[in-house]
Amino acid sequence: MTIDSSPATSGTLYGANDARLTNEDLAPLKRQTWGAYNIFAFWMSDVHSVGGYVFAGSLFALGLTSWQVLISLLVGISLVYLLCNLVARPSQAHGVPYPVMSRLCFGVLGANVAAMIRGLIAVAWYGIQTYLASAAFVVVVLKFYPALSPWADVHVHAFAGLSALGWAGFLLLWVLQALVFWNGMETIKKFIDFAGPAVYLVMFVLAGWMIWKAGWQNIGLNLGEIKYSGWAAVSVMITAISLVVSYFSGPMLNFGDFSRYCHTFSDVKRGNFWGLPVNFLAFSIVTVVTTSATIAVFGELITDPVETVARIDNTTAAVIGALTFLMATIGINIVANFVSAAFDFSNLAPSRISWRAGGMLAATASIFITPWNLFGNPEVIHYTLDVLGGFIGPLYGILLADYYLIKQREVVVADLYSMNPDGRYWYRNGVNRNAVKALVLAAAVCVACVMLPQLRAAADFSWFIGAALGALFYLGLARKG
Repeated sequence: MTIDSSPATSGTLYGANDARLTNEDLAPLKRQTWGAYNIFAFWMSDVHSVGGYVFAGSLFALGLTSWQVLISLLVGISLVYLLCNLVARPSQAHGVPYPVMSRLCFGVLGANVAAMIRGLIAVAWYGIQTYLASAAFVVVVLKFYPALSPWADVHVHAFAGLSALGWAGFLLLWVLQALVFWNGMETIKKFIDFAGPAVYLVMFVLAGWMIWKAGWQNIGLNLGEIKYSGWAAVSVMITAISLVVSYFSGPMLNFGDFSRYCHTFSDVKRGNFWGLPVNFLAFSIVTVVTTSATIAVFGELITDPVETVARIDNTTAAVIGALTFLMATIGINIVANFVSAAFDFSNLAPSRISWRAGGMLAATASIFITPWNLFGNPEVIHYTLDVLGGFIGPLYGILLADYYLIKQREVVVADLYSMNPDGRYWYRNGVNRNAVKALVLAAAVCVACVMLPQLRAAADFSWFIGAALGALFYLGLARKG
């Protein structure tokens, strides 16, 4: 479906009464130019990162057999595929980003609650991903310039808990990401179209080199001791499935920020199919083969791909490999965190905060949270990210319950941008209290799973619990009201 300048999509969007809800970036698209490959490349950029490499390898170290892990991967990523298709449809059909579509259920002003929560999560992860990429960069720099070691020592040259060389790497990565983002979505599209395949090329070359050095007989798909069998193995497999869905929960929630650019919903589904089940499974297998070979080649298990390529004897190959993985991490940071925060913060005050301003606001905030201190304290990062993450499932469940079950996929786009009290999405004072109540109730359960030791066993399933309870609470309150 192509969004045109018809009265349904643009007639009264820029009226004086609607200034608090509209700017050029949040308005429905007049042209949708992305195809299936662009969505495929989006997922490649999202998966092919240092974090994705470590996560995929960790699944094969759960104590399951290789075929059990592969089944868990297939089931988990297939669920992500279906869930992404569901959340993509409304934004693709009407050409609007996630925070605007949230007005459907939360109200034209209440949607700021959903936007702020997603924006804060994006800021935290943006800072952490930038720090992790910069830390990898520092490792490579020290490999070739060991004389700089004193500048990487926090006890010698440091500020706010980060070494001087660490600051240099962090700010370099920060600026590079900002430059890509500042040039707009077309540049971001070109970047991810290149970054995803480039990492695949390096991954296959690296895997081939590692297999050649280690020998096929020393390669396995199990990275840990087999610990589970019978029903215990089934339980761990279910946990693995949940972990896969949780890993993608952030970009899945605001996937509408990207699906809105697609020609048709068929393009979205094809891109999701190749980018999720096919791509993630292939990437996971290549990852575990490469990781397994590190034992034979280097004498120890190495789960960090940057450290793996840094140990390669050939300097040129090591530099190309390390820079490629850094580029991949930049890619995931932009698509999963930068773009999301830009739309979310712009939605808070569209007349004052543009898409670019929203993104730079998030990037600047990511410096002041000093993500290296956050990441360096496991307890702090655990509570900060898990508590924020406890809101993602409920937001997803409420949005889909409203769109598919209550609104029956009927959307009056002009009313999404209208402050008129007679508009369909004004509710009461611009806020749908039923949605806010459902969010608070469902999120409270998810946070309790994180905070209370007696509920800790349910923490791995908090996304499913939150999505289900968010939808159920919302439907119950809506019918009661």
